[in-house]
Amino acid sequence: MGTKEQLVKKKIKMQFSLDRLKDVLFWGIVSAFTSVLCSCLGLTSLTTFITLWLSTSCTVIFLSSLQIPLEGKAVFITGCDSGFGLNLALHLHQLGFRVFAGCLMAESCGKGAEELKQIKSDRLHVVQLDVTKQDQMKGAVKQVKELLPKEEVLWAIVNNAGLSTFGEVEWVPVEVYRKIAEVNALGLVSATKAFLPLLRQAGGRVINVASMLGRMAHPMRSPYVCTKYAVEGFSDCLRQEMRPWGVKVSIIEPGNFVAGTDIFTDESVKLQADAMWSAMEDDLKKDVGREYFDEQVNLMMSYTNGGITDISPVIECMTEAIMQQFPRARYQPMDISTWIRILIATHLPEWIYDNIYVNASRH
Repeated sequence: MGTKEQLVKKKIKMQFSLDRLKDVLFWGIVSAFTSVLCSCLGLTSLTTFITLWLSTSCTVIFLSSLQIPLEGKAVFITGCDSGFGLNLALHLHQLGFRVFAGCLMAESCGKGAEELKQIKSDRLHVVQLDVTKQDQMKGAVKQVKELLPKEEVLWAIVNNAGLSTFGEVEWVPVEVYRKIAEVNALGLVSATKAFLPLLRQAGGRVINVASMLGRMAHPMRSPYVCTKYAVEGFSDCLRQEMRPWGVKVSIIEPGNFVAGTDIFTDESVKLQADAMWSAMEDDLKKDVGREYFDEQVNLMMSYTNGGITDISPVIECMTEAIMQQFPRARYQPMDISTWIRILIATHLPEWIYDNIYVNASRH
């Protein structure tokens, strides 16, 4: 796994990521179709194909390598207590950005907040922020305005704060759905709206962290999936609305990086499972059965220990969304098997996805 020390020593550089590979393949397909059409006109199809594919691919790769200067730019990040947010704050500060790190436990000696405070830099500000509380949101905006030098601008906000849980729809109390939505969806909307005036003035960036589960459903994850679908829709609308203002909106769709973060641990899964079972009505407990319930909880346990442990691809995508001159609407830091799974889920008949993935995952 990429440690924090390794992450902060890395300078921004272009990675030949899955996103760029998809670009190259896309233009290869376009070039192939064009060459077929040209062959109908008597032109050499192979020469046309190679020329078009090389020129378009090189152009796309070159444009994606162009970066904005970082001098005089500040970034606000929510959810910096751990995981992606904490590592991104450290990384951007090392690159030279002024960083405002929003932490849920900034005032209560949270581990991530204390680690950031130990850096003792005049370019790294730890801000108390619960994204569900409007008074703290207003306080965060006020603090940014007070600490931001006149010659600098708030260039980007990274909406990273999030919660996760699990359970079948019948098992999860409505209050839990509401709590997850308050943070993952409404909290993101609230933070975006609070900082948009500053971002419009700078012609800056909004980066929203969604998930692979914002593109496809998954059994036992409906509270989380609902909110990430909402993030996708909100971000698409915002991207279209912000075009006249020059504000770019990007979505980060990480694959399975659970093992590289602490969004799920064996302990947290057990605690959530116990609370969920206790809250169930007796009739539902009887219908579900403790054996089946425990079986599904054990599946979640295996999920917490799987996936990608190195979170640096996510940090690199976030950084590119902030620094690229022509940022993408979507970044997908994930392995190719997850990308294929999303492709099947979003483009093929539902029964194909259900039979390949859902049936297999429940046994």
